[in-house]
Amino acid sequence: MTTPASPARQRTPSPLAKFWADDRGLSVFSVLLLVTAFVLPPLVPSGGGRQLAGDIVFAILLVSGVRALGERKLVRRFLMPTALTTLGVYLASGVFTVGEAWVLSASLLSLLLLLGVVLGLTLRSGPITYHRLQGAVAAYLLLGIIWAFAYALVCVQDPQAFVGAVSPADGPRAFYYFSFVTLATLGYGDVVPVHPAARSLAILEAVTGTLYLAILLARMVALAVTPTQKEGPDA
Repeated sequence: MTTPASPARQRTPSPLAKFWADDRGLSVFSVLLLVTAFVLPPLVPSGGGRQLAGDIVFAILLVSGVRALGERKLVRRFLMPTALTTLGVYLASGVFTVGEAWVLSASLLSLLLLLGVVLGLTLRSGPITYHRLQGAVAAYLLLGIIWAFAYALVCVQDPQAFVGAVSPADGPRAFYYFSFVTLATLGYGDVVPVHPAARSLAILEAVTGTLYLAILLARMVALAVTPTQKEGPDA
């Protein structure tokens, strides 16, 4: 005769695990991204550079988000070591002299993993809720931030990769404007990529921004319709 597991041995989820387990966490994360991309940049003085505290916050969210998807062995074995390595680079950059290219590369990796976490939680099985729609918005904002870091990485190699109203010394924050304008395919023309790598990234971002709404949101509609279709024969 088997006995039920002792309640004392059951794991109590951490607050961060609860944050990702609840769909409301996606809404909170989307608000955090809105503040990061649109509210904080005008408030930070020009030349302030990268903010380490913000990097650490995103790294902690990354580690907790990977844990939320950790029931899959592939996710646990690949994403978690990568997330911990990224967190280590962030911490090392606050103590030792670490090349900006390494920090930006680690930031890009962490943001890409965060994008995977957000999409995984947004598109997991279950009803499509308002909070999951917020998760789709968060993924879209992450795309714009990811490309801003990619543009900053190009400028580390060539500070003249862009011409116009942009200051590469401000790091990724300087490229939020150009990134989201490109993602939305507005093309104001006041910032122009001249380096071949910068131009290729701009083209890829514009294509991604167009396809995102068509493909991802269509997928969410399919997830919302599928349960209704399955209920049809039983009616």
